[in-house]
Amino acid sequence: MYSKINEKAIKEWWDSASEYYQEEISADKMVDVQYGPFASSEKKLKLLGNVKGKKVLELGCGGGQVSISLAKKGAICTGIDISANQIRIAEKNAKKENVNVKFLQIPFSRLYKLKQEKFNIVIGVMSLQYCTDLKSLIKNIKDLLVNNGIFVFSIEHPFYLLIDPNDLKITESYFGSGLVIKREKWPDGSTHYFNYYNHKISDIINLIIDSDLRLERVIEPFEREDKIWGAGYRRALVNKIAPTIIFKCKKINSNKN
Repeated sequence: MYSKINEKAIKEWWDSASEYYQEEISADKMVDVQYGPFASSEKKLKLLGNVKGKKVLELGCGGGQVSISLAKKGAICTGIDISANQIRIAEKNAKKENVNVKFLQIPFSRLYKLKQEKFNIVIGVMSLQYCTDLKSLIKNIKDLLVNNGIFVFSIEHPFYLLIDPNDLKITESYFGSGLVIKREKWPDGSTHYFNYYNHKISDIINLIIDSDLRLERVIEPFEREDKIWGAGYRRALVNKIAPTIIFKCKKINSNKN
């Protein structure tokens, strides 16, 4: 029950914030996968390999920037998002960029609706912190991957979230995994509640191991320049702890599937 309530709150926030957020990251030219604030791009990290002809599922696609950039490289992309407004923007972006991407309004909890499909790559860029049940999501992702398929995702670094960017003091407990709710007052005077989920790095790694996916790499990249997300981050903190962490997993051949 609580998962459904929290999922509804996440949807409402993103429906309200979608236009502002898309304006904030409008510097993304949709020619490469940008993994997160001050993180390296796919061109540098080479986590996905040659995507031409590969079926790709993007989780929490937002305005479709990742799917569109991969479609330009020949991938067959599907993007899902909980927010109808984000999907609307994604469809508009795909049309503008002249690529064909299938966008679906599907929350993470209903990923099983795609069970008839199989994907070579599943990718989530800064979106899994909005998942109400990460264990179930990772299990469903494994079921959607072909053998030797890969799952790559980035999230805000759990260490970064502990520190107040203004005074650089630790204000949160690393052991406080779970739902975080922040009350926000927007410029128009309206009040909104921003919901996300915090996880210890060990929790994430253990969920991957328990799912029988093979964890191949954990990357904590740091690029000194960030023309997309950079304006919202204080450099004094960014220079000490990079805001993004990336995980790469692989579904190994198994007789069980």
